[in-house]
Amino acid sequence: MLRLWISYLQLLELFVSSLVHMLYGFYIFSSAVAGDLSQVLNEYFHKANNNVNVEVKEEISKLNNANDLPPIVLVHGIFGFGKGRLGALSYFAGAEKKDERVLVPDLGSLTSIYDRARELFYYLKGGQVDYGEEHSKACGHSQFGRIYEQGHYPEWDEDHPIHFVGHSAGAQVIRVLQQMLADKAFNGYENTSENWVLSVTSLSGAFNGTTRAYADGMLPEDGRTLKPICLLQLCRIGVIIYDWFDISWLKNYYNFGFDHYNMSWRKMGIWGLVDCLLGNAGPFASGDWILPDLTIQGSIRLNYHIRTFPNTYYFSYATKRTTKIMGVTVQAYLEFTRCFSLGFCRCASGVFLQMFLPLTRDTGMRTGKTMMEH
Repeated sequence: MLRLWISYLQLLELFVSSLVHMLYGFYIFSSAVAGDLSQVLNEYFHKANNNVNVEVKEEISKLNNANDLPPIVLVHGIFGFGKGRLGALSYFAGAEKKDERVLVPDLGSLTSIYDRARELFYYLKGGQVDYGEEHSKACGHSQFGRIYEQGHYPEWDEDHPIHFVGHSAGAQVIRVLQQMLADKAFNGYENTSENWVLSVTSLSGAFNGTTRAYADGMLPEDGRTLKPICLLQLCRIGVIIYDWFDISWLKNYYNFGFDHYNMSWRKMGIWGLVDCLLGNAGPFASGDWILPDLTIQGSIRLNYHIRTFPNTYYFSYATKRTTKIMGVTVQAYLEFTRCFSLGFCRCASGVFLQMFLPLTRDTGMRTGKTMMEH
């Protein structure tokens, strides 16, 4: 009888959690659509004002180029998105609109830390994403991915280093990328080094993993396998079907980042879909997706190979949001999630940017908690 009640409560929790996440996802999607419609209407009715704004922006752009300061790259976390996704919605509170040196790459929202680090490199340097032959064979996906005809900062090297800011899983992506640069892990780029990274700043970075991964469905025993019935199983099925239908306009609006797995109906057919749903193929079968990397075991595996370097500035900022219920202070989970998922976080806006824009190797180190304390 007790087991029956426990099973009932678990199913009830799964239902409520799934409903909340679905409604929240719909809220974000509808907000993005509403924002795009509003922008289209504003452009239609205020063409004259827009022309003036463009001229002003061009003047500001010329002034910014004269400063020749290092760019700032903002790296999103799980389920995040970069500039160009979800219409005009900004993950980092519009930080990319405050200065042209602020770059917000769109990396796979559910792809592994390793894959995202590779994507970030080619986003900046340009060219076709190369995931590496050995890794690609081991995980069962294509070695080559998206093509960046023009890199967003092709001059990136030791003489032109970059400030990196990562939220949640994005912070770990930056550290893995820096280690890859130190290891000269990119074919055709023999001169890479850890000194290409001027600073690494973490906003609630998941460096040591998160127990939330287990609450959502990762098995604590190995940190790689999913529980038979859990929220992440529903997520897995939804992502596979989403990628299989391969609706171009929808994927242009939001993409989970698994294009290199070729899960489209055009390439794998109906039997390929069945294979993925049964867990015999695809990223969820190989473990090459982000949730295993966010478990404690996955973080230990990553951190074992990652070092910090003396010529890079490291900062880490923890965050929390609380509320009072009947005089008791508790974590405000929904508000905290909403804050970071939509990017309504002041540390990513103007005040935050002002802290980093003047920072170069000649200016001395800023005060902040060291990364490994977080």
